[in-house]
Amino acid sequence: MQQLRRSLFVLAVMTGIGTFLAAAGAARAQAWPVRPVTLIVPYTPGTGIDIIARTLAPRLSERLGQGFVVENKPGASGNLGADAVAKARPDGYTMMITVNTFVITPALFKSLPYDPVNDFAVGGRLAMGNIALVVNPNVLPVKTLDELAAYVRARPGKVNYGSPGNGTPQHLAVELLKQRLNLDMVHVPYKGAAAANTDLLGGQISLMVLPVHTALPFAKAGKLNVIAVSGEKRSILAPDSPSFAELGLKNLDIDLYFWIAGPKGTPPEVIQRINRETAAVLALPEVRETLMKQGLVPAHSAPEEIAGIIRNDIERWKKFIVETKITAD
Repeated sequence: MQQLRRSLFVLAVMTGIGTFLAAAGAARAQAWPVRPVTLIVPYTPGTGIDIIARTLAPRLSERLGQGFVVENKPGASGNLGADAVAKARPDGYTMMITVNTFVITPALFKSLPYDPVNDFAVGGRLAMGNIALVVNPNVLPVKTLDELAAYVRARPGKVNYGSPGNGTPQHLAVELLKQRLNLDMVHVPYKGAAAANTDLLGGQISLMVLPVHTALPFAKAGKLNVIAVSGEKRSILAPDSPSFAELGLKNLDIDLYFWIAGPKGTPPEVIQRINRETAAVLALPEVRETLMKQGLVPAHSAPEEIAGIIRNDIERWKKFIVETKITAD
């Protein structure tokens, strides 16, 4: 009987502790934020990541009653900003909005000052961005993927393509296409997208991968031909252009995707709150319209879903970069 009383007492104490901790966690989540939150963007102003951050920040401020301040920390392919977040105090007041260049850099740099998987608490996906394979029709007289493949195979090593630089997502996307289609093309790396785009339009290079919203105005003007768009189905931004999956190239997974994260140890209840609040902001019609005009499709997800994609893509690109011997600039 005495043993039973002791067991019941222990059970009651443990239940009370569990209830207290749950209540404390809920209270902490409701209290957060009590001061401004910094959203670090590891790239320069005007990039897709920056646009997302500056679109979300004022709406999050309105909903949560505290300032959300965007701070750009560019450098080393996003590594400087990511490192600052990884080493920040995990209290929910320093977060990062980034893009899937993050999953490529672990394969390109011999060492990183942070662990890309274990040093972050992922808060959820925010948006997706389709990319388009385009050609200059004055240099490459093709309109379909089959025509492009036949043209390049008849001229191995003679067709060139550009990218904003070695190891960029645009570079890897074309290299993946080369591998899947068994094509021999020459890569011309540039120091940024602007110069590469100029030379594509001028005919100095034959083809590139561009964000859909960048490609479409030139395609409508007859200056570029859109061969295909990334994704398993047609892009909402380019419904007249076939997807790679539609053309038989399934599971390429070369879309851009964007997410929010804090440092490891950020309270789970804060992560869940930022996930709920960003979902609510992304659902606002004016936010959707703003992002869509920039080629960004709101695409919210649970933290666990995008965290799994990040882990898988880190390993996928490591393997691919070893196979292709790609190096960073």
